[in-house]
Order: sequence, then structure tokens, then C-alpha cells
Amino acid sequence: MIPSYIFSFTLYGIITPYLPIMVSNLGYNLFQTGILLGIFEGAGIAGPFVFGCWADRGGSYRKPLAASILIPALAVVPLVLFVHPLISALLLAVFAFAFRSNTSLLDAVTTINLGGAGNYGHIRVTGSISFILMVLFLQWTPVLKPSTAENIAAWTVITSAAALVPVLLLPGSMTAPGSPGLRRTRRKGGTTPGFRKKYVSAAFFTGFAVIFLCRLAMTAVYTYFPLYLTEELHWNVVGFMFALASAAEAPCMFISGRLLRRFSPLFLLSLSAAGITIRLLAWALFPFKGVIIAAQLLHSLCFGIYHPAAVNFIVTAFPPEKRAVGMSLYLALGSGLPSFAGNIFGGFLAEAAGYRPLFAVYAAFTGLALVMYGTLRLYTARNARNP
Repeated sequence: MIPSYIFSFTLYGIITPYLPIMVSNLGYNLFQTGILLGIFEGAGIAGPFVFGCWADRGGSYRKPLAASILIPALAVVPLVLFVHPLISALLLAVFAFAFRSNTSLLDAVTTINLGGAGNYGHIRVTGSISFILMVLFLQWTPVLKPSTAENIAAWTVITSAAALVPVLLLPGSMTAPGSPGLRRTRRKGGTTPGFRKKYVSAAFFTGFAVIFLCRLAMTAVYTYFPLYLTEELHWNVVGFMFALASAAEAPCMFISGRLLRRFSPLFLLSLSAAGITIRLLAWALFPFKGVIIAAQLLHSLCFGIYHPAAVNFIVTAFPPEKRAVGMSLYLALGSGLPSFAGNIFGGFLAEAAGYRPLFAVYAAFTGLALVMYGTLRLYTARNARNP
């Protein structure tokens, strides 16, 4: 799986920092950009479910993974050639439908094959390193500099073609759904012990709420921070900033297995919420370059701990035979839906009040997540004292 992570994350190195800039460069204003990126994220809600069911039903992840890489490359060319709001919305929806499915498929097949003894973070960190190298390359490349929509589209096609190769070399069936242990579980008609109970637990709903609010707040980072740098500060360091953030995330990603053996995923998710709150408030209150750079290092908490904790939360809630659907649920309801809402609301807020008020408002979302986690802890402690 490591080559698939490495090459897939070169594509993320294009889309994550530069998609807002590409849409903006097509001639749309902030409000229109927010709506279009909201449509992008909204379409990403459905994609992981469809691709996840496809993979789980067939027992093979190769074809769904290949489609999740090929479709964005086919959609991005007409996206920059035919500029019209309806055409852009349709093509961005097609793009996201496939692209947002890629991560859930990679994570699902990796966690299934690793089982309980493997360390997901050790594999996932290779993607972070690849992402860092790609955004640094784009920051300083003299060829096809990603300052225009056409050049960003060209890099999307190039990296998609490269990412397709290791996926096509994967075995046709390489997932645990064919393992003897899982076949026994299916013959008995059961699932992982306690699986159904998790759906009605306060911890399950609180965990998903914290994931939702963290991703809602991080929309300010992924969508509006690049625009803030280029449009308000006139500071051409988008690639460097995202490389810095990924460099900060990599060590935490690497030791995430050790952290998860010591702390619960919910505690680590709340720690991430605290990091996001501090990061956004720093940008809102102190618009200085040194503070902006320092706050980027908090990506170690905001994603380096957040993502492995969220994946572990899903792994403990969903058995292997439902893992792709579980990851799809995480990507859709824990990423797609909050990103959809965050982009549309953020576009309106940035147009009306500016970027710094936007950062402050979005910090309140993770503040709410911390309140919810604290309430759960009090509720759990009270029940322990009065069983």
C-alpha cells in the first residue's frame, strides 16, 4: 500500500492547497467560489458511500481505487476550458465524487490488512512525506508554476497518471474479507461483538460530533487560508505553508499508534479540537507573518493526531466486513458534510466581513466540540459513581 499512498498524495499536494486558487482564477468572486467549493464537498459526501459499497461487495479495491484517481483527471480539463457556473458546478461535483472516495478506500484496505497488530500511522506518514515534497516542488518549480487554473489542471492530470500506476499493480483481491476468520463471522450471521451497541452509545455520537465540528472549523484552513495569503496578504507562500503543516503532522502521525495505546481516540480528538481553536484564534487576532508560521505548526495536533484518532475511532466501531462503509461514513458525514456547510457559509462570511472574522467564528466550532467532550466526561464520571 505504501506506493499507493506516496503517489496518491502527490495528487493531494495539488488539490488541497490549490483547488480554491484554481476556482478563484476561473473568474469567480469569493461568494461564488465558496458555493462552488461547497458543491465540491457536497458531492464528496455521496462518493465514498458508492465507492465503499462497490469495494465491499466485490472484495477488491483495485478497480474502485483506479476509478477514484482517473475520474478527477478526466473532469479537470473541461473544468478550465468551459467556464460557466453550471458547468463548473457539474464538473466539480464529478471530480469530488471520485476524489473524496480515494482516501476512504486507501484507509479501509490498509486497516483491514493490518488488523489489530499493525500501525496505520507508519504507513499513512509516507503519504504526508510525499505531500510535503510535492507542495515544496510546486512552490519553487520554474515549470508550470501553479499560479493559473490551466497549470493547476495540468499538474492534476500528471499526478493522477502517476498515482494510477501503483494502484493498477495491486492484487485483484487483497483484503481481509476473504480471510477464514471473517468468513466464519459471516457464516454465523454476526459481526464484531458490541458492534450494534456502539451505535447507541453517547461516546459514539459525541465522537462523530467532535469529528464533524473539527472538520467544519478546518474548512477555514483548507479553503480560505490559501486565499487569505494570496489575496489579502499578497504573500506567495501557499506551497511552503502547506509543506510546513505536513512536516509538523508527520512525527505525530508516526507515533500515533503509541498514543492510541495510551489514550482513547476521543481524548485525542478533543486535543485536536483545542489545537484547531488556538490556531484559528492566532490568525484572527495576530495577523503577523511570524504568528501565522508558528500557528501552522499546530497542524501536528489539527491533523497529525486528529486523523489517526478518527480512523481508530471508526476501526473500533465498525467490523472489517463493514470497514469501507465505516470509512465512507467518516469521509462523508465527518468530512464531506461539514466541508460543504463550511465552504458555503465561509464564502458568505469572507465576502461580508473578511478573513480574520471568519477565522474567529470557525474557532467557535471547535470550542463547542471541547464543551461536548467535557460534558461527556462529566456524564461518564457521574454514571461511574452512580451505576
